Amino acid sequence: MFSMDPITHFLDGPRAARAFALSMNMSAPWGLTVRDHAALTVLTVTRGTALVDGRRLDEGDVALVRGPQPYYVSDTAGSPPTIEITPGQRCSTLDGRDLREELRHGIRHWGNTADGETSLLVGTYERSEAAGGLVTRALPRLVVVPHTLTNRALVKLIEHEMSHQDPAAQIVLDRLLDVLVVSTIRAWLESPERPANATWLTCDDPMVLDALELLHAEPAAPWTVELLARRVNVSRASLAARFRAGVGEPPISYLTRWRLTLAGDLLHTRGTSVADVARSVGYDNAFAFSTAFKRQVGSSPTEYRRLSR
Repeated sequence: MFSMDPITHFLDGPRAARAFALSMNMSAPWGLTVRDHAALTVLTVTRGTALVDGRRLDEGDVALVRGPQPYYVSDTAGSPPTIEITPGQRCSTLDGRDLREELRHGIRHWGNTADGETSLLVGTYERSEAAGGLVTRALPRLVVVPHTLTNRALVKLIEHEMSHQDPAAQIVLDRLLDVLVVSTIRAWLESPERPANATWLTCDDPMVLDALELLHAEPAAPWTVELLARRVNVSRASLAARFRAGVGEPPISYLTRWRLTLAGDLLHTRGTSVADVARSVGYDNAFAFSTAFKRQVGSSPTEYRRLSR
């Protein structure tokens, strides 16, 4: 069986949909508190330097910030925050004064100046399923990757598309942000900072990769550990032990999270019922699906769909 690189499933799974993207131009002193509850944010310095949660970013460096906890961005002097970003990308002073119009400088350009010494490109995935739920959960809180030629080229393309207003520009931005995230994760996995703990992103056991490929390709199949072991030609005990060692959790636990991550994306598809979504990810019983979904996401499928819209 051919085993795919696990990161490939990020491209094959949920993707950005109307991701928020802008160029932020700042002149010191400046500091922001970001409380937007976004699942994943991509930041790259296109001019100057900045701090993200105290970590320095030089020109060309890319940071991935996993939410929904708040984070802080400032000049390299660590100036205290005077601006707060809240859900819906609303920006205000710390006492609540709206700054959206005051800090807007044209299409997708924002900041306390039109041309400061520091410029950052910011891309935000507001929903966990849009960012690839399993990918974001496998990441640490903050990933910083020094500049690479690939990322530099992608950022140039993103900056070019941000100057357009036509509907196609948003689609291109979404796809370019996806590729920038994947490129950054791949560079991080090859760096000394890659995690020592087992996750599906770092697994290199060929047998486990075969099992992951089956689960990703057929999430609705009636999988059991025994059936999965037969498909990859090992004993049940061997699969259970090696899967936990390579991925960090048992096969069925991983499958449940994968199914519910896919379900979150499908719930945004108009015209599909909760029962349709449940069946498409392997649940014959809509009540059991709703219970499992609420346990993982924190809201029922119906509530989740309503709140997302």
